[in-house]
Amino acid sequence: MMTRSETYTAILKEELVPALGCTEPIALAYAAAECRKILGALPDRVDAECSGNIIKNVKSVIIPNSGGLKGIEAAVATGMIVGDPSLGLEVLSAVSEEELPSVREYLSEGRIRVSLLRTGASLHFIIRMHKGDDSALVEVIHQHTNIVREERNGEILLARDGSAEDMNQSLTDRSSLNVADIIEYGETVELSTIAPIIEPQIECNTAICEEGLRNKWGSNIGQYLLDTRSQDFLTTAKAVAAAGSDARMSGCVYPVVINSGSGNQGITVSIPVIEFVKHNGMSHEKLLRALAISNLIAIHQKTKIGRLSAYCGAVNAACGAAAAITWLQGGSQEQINETISNTLATISGMVCDGAKPSCAAKISLAVEAALMGHDLAMENDNFLPGDGIVKENVEDTISGVGEIASKGMASTDESILSVMVSE
Repeated sequence: MMTRSETYTAILKEELVPALGCTEPIALAYAAAECRKILGALPDRVDAECSGNIIKNVKSVIIPNSGGLKGIEAAVATGMIVGDPSLGLEVLSAVSEEELPSVREYLSEGRIRVSLLRTGASLHFIIRMHKGDDSALVEVIHQHTNIVREERNGEILLARDGSAEDMNQSLTDRSSLNVADIIEYGETVELSTIAPIIEPQIECNTAICEEGLRNKWGSNIGQYLLDTRSQDFLTTAKAVAAAGSDARMSGCVYPVVINSGSGNQGITVSIPVIEFVKHNGMSHEKLLRALAISNLIAIHQKTKIGRLSAYCGAVNAACGAAAAITWLQGGSQEQINETISNTLATISGMVCDGAKPSCAAKISLAVEAALMGHDLAMENDNFLPGDGIVKENVEDTISGVGEIASKGMASTDESILSVMVSE
């Protein structure tokens, strides 16, 4: 049986992994590459059954190394024809430009059919491929690379429990996560334990944000903020994080180290903390410990919500970053708790309408709200229990938001999808 510290380390290892591009189209590309490998040939036709949230998050984002392609068909075709499934969420990292005409040719032939998968899971899809009398199938549920079924010609090659009710079934047990123990872990864990996990997040996420500011990507929110706002830490934190998202949503080939299955959340949970440490000349040790705290607090919240929902995950990620900044400033446990409650009281309910350039603007707003929550907490001027969704303690507030996001916003999710796909 693992100790709490070992469990928290395992959770960080599980969640902080590199991904190239938006994770939903990349998950489709990964599964399609694996399915073709099982089939052993380029298929005559492909069926992609996708949950509503997969459809929502793939619709508007550019697939990296695809030559500017968008959509489920493009993600499946790119992964199937030029992807390497052994690379996981970096399945498209080794694609060359010379390979892309074959992807466009296959797409032009209309061989891929997409349909809505009726399922209780928000992240769920099934890829079926056919070549003459041969067929192959790959099914993914709950996590982006969590393959629960593989078949060839009806023969089951792999079968795991794919229960739609248990969205965390394939993950390390998260029941021990709580804010107080996360802070203790961040303060006491050996640096040699967390450095190999967190250093790639610092390196990768900083690099894509710098690229987002260096060149025009998407809506160019980061540069807009720097050009039109006062040059203080708040502006910098918002702008740099937004720039990374804009680059990622627009097909930048730089990888991102994700959090809770999301590159945007990986950027949002890390960049404000990195910028705060840089702004205040703090040590690298402080940065590593603060990022362990920010990542785990974000994961703690998302565990109760799930990978995909109508609730914008940038809120949870910014909340984690602000809590870590409160810790960096010497805030007490109570002030860290209040940073979280203040943030959730302010901006919970910002909707997710899929991956696209406006995610950068939402990240900017989430960071601003979270840093206001931090400022209030440091002044001991907080929202009180009973003020809306704020409860007597931070764990109950987190649980309440989880219930709102996972259950209360289920019909909202359906309405968002309906609006997005209607002409």
